[in-house]
Amino acid sequence: MKEEGVRQVLAVFTTAPDAEREYELRHPDCFIDIPQSGESFDRDGMREVQRAFPGGPPAMRLDRLAGEGDVWVAELTSDYGDDRGGIYKVCVILEFADGKIIRETRYYAEPFDPPAERARWQA
Repeated sequence: MKEEGVRQVLAVFTTAPDAEREYELRHPDCFIDIPQSGESFDRDGMREVQRAFPGGPPAMRLDRLAGEGDVWVAELTSDYGDDRGGIYKVCVILEFADGKIIRETRYYAEPFDPPAERARWQA
């Protein structure tokens, strides 16, 4: 998969998230893993989660993309809004087969302020 194709996939995820469009971007044998919560989905299960997500999908922004071939890592910022949990930094590892996502691993982290002794390096 070339970078432009991966960016197009991520544009669907970030600019106008839609469970049906994302479903079509995933390979029929796709496996989605969220290690922190222990959740695992196939593409049908992920579509159902997305359809029923309270309040709709978060606003998302692609911060960084790195990879080559069929393995890419996207760093994103997801904003669920103050009433649904706030902002999370998200790392998504995407693996492709036949031009579609075959495996997706997602990690979520809440931003935090550094301890006082490291504050001078805060961006």
